[in-house]
Amino acid sequence: MAEKTACDTCSDKSCSASQRKSGESAEEFEDRRKLQSRLCRIRRKIVVLSGKGGVGKSTIAVHLAAALRRSGKRVGLLDVDIHGPSIPTMLGLEGRPVHGNEDGLLPLEADGVKVMSIGFLLRDQDSAVIWRGPMKMNAIKQFLQDVVWGDLDYLVIDSPPGTGDEPLSVCQLVGALEGAVIVTTPQKVAAVDVRKSITFCRQLRVPVLGVVENMSGFVCPKCGETTMIFGSGGGRKISEDMDVPFLGSVPFDPGVASSGDEGRIEAGGRHGSPLAEVMAEIIGILESRNG
Repeated sequence: MAEKTACDTCSDKSCSASQRKSGESAEEFEDRRKLQSRLCRIRRKIVVLSGKGGVGKSTIAVHLAAALRRSGKRVGLLDVDIHGPSIPTMLGLEGRPVHGNEDGLLPLEADGVKVMSIGFLLRDQDSAVIWRGPMKMNAIKQFLQDVVWGDLDYLVIDSPPGTGDEPLSVCQLVGALEGAVIVTTPQKVAAVDVRKSITFCRQLRVPVLGVVENMSGFVCPKCGETTMIFGSGGGRKISEDMDVPFLGSVPFDPGVASSGDEGRIEAGGRHGSPLAEVMAEIIGILESRNG
């Protein structure tokens, strides 16, 4: 059955895509139905946010998608960082062409995770995307509407830092999000901006799954001593002050950094590693929320 007929055969008459809205043109109606038919096949959508750049948000998004996949889930990873897509590099997918069929664009795959990014559609790595808000909104809509995601248990959405066009577009287009994972580093300059991300979620009625404190200290690989380069406790304090779960701290790990540069993600998945423990905490929250 072609996906474009999914809304025609759906038995859920309460779905917003089952009826044409007042003042909505036939073209707008079909466009909305096509988007909804894709989203209906994705059970849960999670957005990974940060108030500030450089906190390791994409690293958390990639490892969350990988951890969900290792737990037996069907997972997609959507990179909506239009101006600085890093997911292709981190997954070793740079330079891979995107193909399509009559249903739309086919996502690439990395270790069983379906992946889409604007980085796959650029002529080369040095190409700059110079777009204003409406063009970015249209691109994100196409990633949701025209990509053949198929049936997924989870779609992890890696959003650029801040509370601007991209995260707002995701929230408006997706509608009901399972929740947001907020990433910060320990120092105050990052924590101040992360608070804004939590406020953003509350204003848009997006549940906050919790806060991850990344780059929380550096463990010397030779002597084992931990140095708190950026201080400590910033993520936990945000969680306490704003009454959201604290998901854990992740120290600097040279293995995780090098694996991302080399397009490998297995380093963070080591059993017992701080990053693996944070991923297990997030998955535990998701499973408890969904029975």
